[in-house]
Amino acid sequence: MSEDQRRNTERAIWEAQPHALAGSVSDAIRQSYGATSVELLLADYRLDFLIPVASERPGFRMDGTPAGRAFAAQEPVLRPPADDGPWEFHLPLAVRGDRSGVLTVSLPDQPDLATREELVALAMVLARALKIADDGTDLYRRVRRRNRLTLAAEIQWELLPGRSCVTDEFHLAGQLEPAYAIWGDNFDWVTAADHLSVSVTNGMGRGADAALLTQLAVGALRNARRSGADLIDQATLANETIYNHHHGRRHVSTLLLRFDLATGRAAVIDAGSPKIFRMRGGKVDPVELEAQLPLGMFDDTQYTEQEFAVETGDRLIILSDGFHAAVSPGGDSYGASALAMGLRQTRLQSPSEAVRTLTRGLLDYYEGGEIADDAVVLCLDWTGRTAGSPPGV
Repeated sequence: MSEDQRRNTERAIWEAQPHALAGSVSDAIRQSYGATSVELLLADYRLDFLIPVASERPGFRMDGTPAGRAFAAQEPVLRPPADDGPWEFHLPLAVRGDRSGVLTVSLPDQPDLATREELVALAMVLARALKIADDGTDLYRRVRRRNRLTLAAEIQWELLPGRSCVTDEFHLAGQLEPAYAIWGDNFDWVTAADHLSVSVTNGMGRGADAALLTQLAVGALRNARRSGADLIDQATLANETIYNHHHGRRHVSTLLLRFDLATGRAAVIDAGSPKIFRMRGGKVDPVELEAQLPLGMFDDTQYTEQEFAVETGDRLIILSDGFHAAVSPGGDSYGASALAMGLRQTRLQSPSEAVRTLTRGLLDYYEGGEIADDAVVLCLDWTGRTAGSPPGV
């Protein structure tokens, strides 16, 4: 393909209206590469199914499929023809590790190396265009939901910064469960040139009331953080905001962390029920912290920072009480043994896949029943910054 054709394909992607992106990319790749079909597949909220955007074909469970392997491994998968069918090239769509889905291109002949490289590059362009388009239409949010979201879940999903982030120093991923009926659990993160900030919040109660309480807490924490406040001031200002609204009747369990990217030192405020587990050298241990009062319980709570260190190769798992305090229908505590086993079993998976596996393990623990509380899981793999290396972007 000529350079002009490639530029024309990229231009078609960028110039497409948000709701028409799937059709525009399909037309452009068909014309430029002679593809017999082009399909944009999005992952559902539970990261369990891949769902076509512009097709009547139903969504399908991703595990055990070529497209699912591309999504899980974040590597292109080329599938030879079955009988007299086309070659299928499955391309993962992600921006800085935040996975959205898969682009499947069907071709009449085996693509050569140059064609495969060009399609990989176009998939990267499409992933970025899709992220921008998602703000301009409800189409992709509608596609991703296999069930109706409760109002509380709608509020919570809109608060999220993304579900994964990859830099030179770390790989971070998170998941909410139950995906379609969340109440008060949430997570947040933001990166800077020299640090990573992470929070896990759990507003008390259920339904929209819990979601609105968490929304207030996350908004207060972001407002303080964006004003340049340190962790103590963030917690103090958020505590005052919640107390002024609810006068101690409602509170938010919160874990606040700030990681120094150069040293791996983590400042932390443990203001509630989320827990941290550290995997180092195959051994899983809880990170012991001094429990402080949840945000909003009293108007004059004084918060203090604690510190711990992460080393290159460490994995941190952060869980809300919906995970570590879960109890099976038979009365067995999930945190007693099943949790440690699940953490060890996922040690070779990427953080993005580890949170999927841990979430499925939690659902299995309830033996097909509804889980008793909503839950957050975050997984952080610490790569670390080598001496003299520039800050990641």
